[in-house]
Amino acid sequence: MTGTTSRLPHRLWPAALAVLGALWATALQARPSIEAITGFMQGGSEVLRIELTEPLAEPPPGFATQSPARIALDFPGVGNATGRSLVEINQGNIKSAHIVQTDERARVVLNLKQPTAYSTQVQGRTLLVTLDAAAGAAAAAASPARTVFAEAHNADVLALRDLDFRRSPDGAGRVVVSLASNQVGVDLQQQGKGLMVEFLRSSLPEGLRRRLDVSDFGTPIQTITATQQGERVRLLIEPVGEWEHSAYQSDNQFVVEVRPKKVDLNKLSQGPHYTGEKLSLNFQNIDVRSLLQVIADFTNFNIVTSDTVTGALTLRLKDVPWDQALQIIMDAKGLGMRKSGTVLWIAPKDEIDERAKKDYEVAQALQRLEPVRTQAFQLNYAKAADIVSRLTATATAGGTSAIAGVSAGSTQSARFLSERGSAIAEPRTNQLFVTDTSSKLEELRLLLQSLDVPVRQVMIEARIVEARDTFGRSLGVRLGGGDLRAQRGGDGGYSIGGNNRLVFGTGYDNATGSTGFKQTDGGINIGGSGSGSGSGSGSGSGVGMPSNNGTFLNLPAAIVGGVMPSSFGLSIFNAAANRFLTLELSAMEADGQGKIVSSPRLVTADQVKALIEQGTEIPYVVMSQNGPNTIWKKAVLKLEVTPQITPEGNIIMDLDVSKDSRGENTPSGPAIDTKHVLTQVLVENGGTVVIGGIFEMMETSQENKIPMLGDVPVVGNLFKNRTKESEKREMLVFITPKVITDRGSVR
Repeated sequence: MTGTTSRLPHRLWPAALAVLGALWATALQARPSIEAITGFMQGGSEVLRIELTEPLAEPPPGFATQSPARIALDFPGVGNATGRSLVEINQGNIKSAHIVQTDERARVVLNLKQPTAYSTQVQGRTLLVTLDAAAGAAAAAASPARTVFAEAHNADVLALRDLDFRRSPDGAGRVVVSLASNQVGVDLQQQGKGLMVEFLRSSLPEGLRRRLDVSDFGTPIQTITATQQGERVRLLIEPVGEWEHSAYQSDNQFVVEVRPKKVDLNKLSQGPHYTGEKLSLNFQNIDVRSLLQVIADFTNFNIVTSDTVTGALTLRLKDVPWDQALQIIMDAKGLGMRKSGTVLWIAPKDEIDERAKKDYEVAQALQRLEPVRTQAFQLNYAKAADIVSRLTATATAGGTSAIAGVSAGSTQSARFLSERGSAIAEPRTNQLFVTDTSSKLEELRLLLQSLDVPVRQVMIEARIVEARDTFGRSLGVRLGGGDLRAQRGGDGGYSIGGNNRLVFGTGYDNATGSTGFKQTDGGINIGGSGSGSGSGSGSGSGVGMPSNNGTFLNLPAAIVGGVMPSSFGLSIFNAAANRFLTLELSAMEADGQGKIVSSPRLVTADQVKALIEQGTEIPYVVMSQNGPNTIWKKAVLKLEVTPQITPEGNIIMDLDVSKDSRGENTPSGPAIDTKHVLTQVLVENGGTVVIGGIFEMMETSQENKIPMLGDVPVVGNLFKNRTKESEKREMLVFITPKVITDRGSVR
C-alpha cells in the first residue's frame, strides 16, 4: 500500500499557530462566560452570586460532598472570564470558590466549612446559590440573630479606608465601606429596629467617626453611626418602616443594602400581626376538629389535633387572613399551638404548657448530666478577680446583679455559670480557670471577647485663669508759712487793728508784753493780751519764737498700691524775703494688672473617675471634751473628672474643679478663699469649653477736707484730699478633653 503525506513547511508554523490562537480566543469570546463571583447575606441566609455574560436557560446541574464539604456546579458551554481560578469568599460557611474550565464546560467548586444543602435560582444573567444554615454552627447557637458574615483572617488591626452612602434606582439605601483588606472579618446582626455591622480587628480613623443623617435621600435608612469599640468598628444602621436587607462583599468593598419591603395588599389584612392569605368561613355548629381540618386543607399545613380537643363552634368570617381565623378559633375554645416546621400541633393551653414544662425539665436534667470540663482563659485587659466576682454574683433583696441586672425582693440566682460551674482567678498570670459544661464554656468565651477589650484613654487639661486689674488715684495738699521777722525779734504777722495781729504758720511761745498770740499747725489763732501760750491777757506787743516747721494745713495724698505719692512744692515770699507761704501738692496714680494661670492635667480611662490636687493643708485648733485637738483643712487646687466617650466621638464629663487659697487671718485661724465649679458638660474631641467664671469688682472713693473751707468753690480744693481705688478680679475655667488614639507614651 502506497500513500503520500503532505507536510506544512516550517516557515509557515508561526502563522498557523497565530491563526489557531485567534480562532480559540474568538470561540471563547463567543460562548457565555463567568464574569464575577461574590457572596452576601440576605434574610439571614448565605447567598453566592455568580454573574455571567449571557442569561442561563436553566439552573446548572450540581452535586454536594460531605467530606470534604463541597458543592460543585457545572456550566455546560460556559467559559471563565474572571481572569483567575480561585476566588476568596470568607463569608460564614463559604471559604472560597474554584473555577475549573475545560473545552466543554466550566465547573465552580465551593469549599465549605461544614456540609449543608443548597438551592439555585436564575435571575437573568445572574445565578443565586442559597445555602441552608449549617447544623450546629456555634454562632447560631450563641446568638440566633447574629450572622458571621466573614471570619477575620488579618493578624493586625487594620484601619477602614472610607464610609459612603448611596441611593440605588429602586429606592434602596446602600452603605458602602472600603476595607483595608478582603481578610477583614464581618459580623452582621439585627439590633432592635436597626442593623449592627461589626468589623473585627479594625480601627476607625477620626475623620470617619461621625453620625450621618441620610433621611433626605428617600430611602428606609435614616442615620448611620460609626464608632470604635476596642478592636472592633461598629456601624449602626437605623432604618424606618417595613424593610429588608442584604449584604455582600466584593474584594475590599463591603456593601449593605436596605430596601423597602414590598407589601401585597391582596394577601395582608389591616392588622399588623396577620400575614396569611384571606379566606371566608360560614359554619353553623361545626365540630372544632373538622373546622381545623378545613384550615389545614386551605393552607397546606399539617395540623395535628390532640384527642382532648372537642366541642362545636358557629363561625362566620369573610375575607379574614387564615392565621387570624385560626387564632380566633383557638381563643374561642381555649386552645394553644406549637409549630415545628410545617406541622402545627393544637391542644388545650394547659396541655401545651404541661408539655413545655416537661420538655424544659428534661432539658435541665440533661444539662445536669452533661459532663463538665475545665478551661483556662487568658485575660489581657480585664482583671481575672473582677470577672470571677461577676460570673458568680447573685441578686439579693433590693440589689442588682452585675451580670444579669436582676432586681428582686429576695435572693435570686444570677450566676452566669451553671449550678455545677465554678471559676477561680490567678492574679499572678491574670488567668481565669472555669469548670463547667461545654456549652457554658463556649458562651463564656464569647462573653470574654466583649469584656476583655482595651479601654480608651482620655486626657483632660484644665486651665484656671485668674486676672486682676487695679487702679488708684489720690490728690492732696499741704500749706505752710514762715515769718523771719518774728524769728529775729521783730513783730510777727499782720496787724489787724489795735494791738491785734494775725499770724500764719508757726506757733509763738514765750511772748512778752501785753499782747500774746499763738498759731499752731493746721489752724489760725488770734490772741488778745496776755502772755504764755498765746491766748494771754493785757495789751502791748508780743514776740514769740517758732516751735515747729511752719505747716498749718496737712492733707497729703494717700499711699496707693504700696507706693509713696509724688509731690510738687511752691513758695511765695515778699520783697524783703522775711515772710513765706509754702504750697505742696501731692498726687498718686497707680495702675496694676496681674494674671495667675493654673493648668492641672490628667489622663484616665473611659468612665473611670480621676483626681489630681496640689496645695497646702492648714491646721486649726478646736476644743473638745478631751482638750484641744488639731484638725487640718485643705486649701488646694483640685480637678476631679469622670469622662464618658459617646458613640459620635464626643466626651461627656462630670467635672469638679476647685481653687482654694489661704485668706486673711481671723481669731480662729486663717480663712480659706474658695472658688468651686461642679458641672457636667458635653465637649467634642479636642475642643475647649469655658465651664464657669467668677467676676468681682470693688470701687472705693474717699474725701478728707476741712469743714467750711473745703466747701468753698475752687479755693476749697486746697483744703481737702481725694482718694479713689478700683479693683477687678475675674476667674475663668477652660477644659480641653482629648481621646488618646495611639498606644504610645502620652506627653
